[in-house]
Amino acid sequence: MILEKNFLSELLGIGLSSGADFAEVFAENTLQSQMTLTGGSVEEIADRRIAGVGIRLLKGTQSVYASTSDMSREGLIRCAKGAAEAMGELKDQPSVTLTERIFPDIHGIRIVPSSVKGSDQAALLHRAYESASKYSKEIVQVQSKLLTFDRNILIANTEGLLTEDRQIRTRLSVNAVASNGSENQSGSCAPGARMGMELYEAKTPEYAGEEAARQAVTMLHAGYCSAGNMAVAIENGFGGVIFHEACGHSLEATSVATGRSQFCGKLGQMIASPIVTAIDDGTEPNSWGSNNIDDEGHPTQKLVLIENGVLKNYLIDRLGSRRMGMPATGCGRRENYHYEPTSRMSNTYIAPGNDDRDEIIGTMDYGLYAAAMGGGSVNPVTGEFNFAVREAYMVRDGKIAEPVRGATLIGKGSEILPKIDRVSNNLDSAQGMCGSKSGSIPTNVGQPLIRVSSITVGGR
Repeated sequence: MILEKNFLSELLGIGLSSGADFAEVFAENTLQSQMTLTGGSVEEIADRRIAGVGIRLLKGTQSVYASTSDMSREGLIRCAKGAAEAMGELKDQPSVTLTERIFPDIHGIRIVPSSVKGSDQAALLHRAYESASKYSKEIVQVQSKLLTFDRNILIANTEGLLTEDRQIRTRLSVNAVASNGSENQSGSCAPGARMGMELYEAKTPEYAGEEAARQAVTMLHAGYCSAGNMAVAIENGFGGVIFHEACGHSLEATSVATGRSQFCGKLGQMIASPIVTAIDDGTEPNSWGSNNIDDEGHPTQKLVLIENGVLKNYLIDRLGSRRMGMPATGCGRRENYHYEPTSRMSNTYIAPGNDDRDEIIGTMDYGLYAAAMGGGSVNPVTGEFNFAVREAYMVRDGKIAEPVRGATLIGKGSEILPKIDRVSNNLDSAQGMCGSKSGSIPTNVGQPLIRVSSITVGGR
């Protein structure tokens, strides 16, 4: 155990002496490792240890948070007293009884990354490099990275909870550059999971390397996309980033509880096409965004956000629960102990529909096929977004035609959801890092192929 039980009770008592009605201690000891291979040579090997404690006090909807990397008894008492003094005048220190609880672990780990020799990790990166390099003579640069996370957390609070969790994740990232001598185009592939190194028995480095190279070469030979308003078919997997960004963040208590969401006050109302059901599921075994418990000690949940177009739930953390008068949903997350937790997504996706993927595209007279989405910007208050399409093709007479580059999708979440007129059955997910008020955290995005009947496409 990172901190001893009686000492945790003492720290919580110091917090309550301020007049707070809730106190929480979050302790962390995490090892992050990264190995980078560039041009066939190991360029970087880096290990980072994150260890410290965060202490949070709540009084109604008032919150005070303090953190420290000083793990000594004196340092932690000083941190607790600092938080308490910020909350109010110190009075008698009550006693706190803690009961240890062990939550079920549904994310089995077979090969712990730290047990794998560095030479074997480098060999995995070389396999990705070779696969990308040999794809085409036009591939001029390849970089592959292996990232591993071994996160150990402890949570104790004045509701009597004392629990710990260990969270192991791995991710392989491959970036390839294709060139014709006068211009370059890049491609990427970055599979990850809440798994150990056994992940790469299924998601092989060869696959990641070839996919990154294929994308780069395809876009090198693409013309420019024409701008206009048109039907757009958005492919599965990372296509779900649009729902995550343009709609998902607007369903978090971070926005809803403060009245800064496009979906405030719309529970029970139709906000999307009736063929759209959207889910956030933190319980998926071994998925990149999954956990046994959130960073507040609540068990994670499978939460239906939108069901047949009707808004059913928000994502609610402990403080958001107090502000909204609704129960927490096991979504309080943070990057590390420096951050106070807040409501965040985990594995968020549009559920599969009944339409056939090929038939959806086959019924398009003219439009855009977004095969792979890139980054973008979103205003969570209004839901307005602008996303780059990393790999795109024109659709003509029901057939996927020439590749095009420079395409962007522009719109507003609340206006796009009702325009989804077809949902396929080929659900898939992809991995990303999501930044928000409580830092950068691992999240899955996903969907089957969907079609939006009309959306603004930016191009040349």
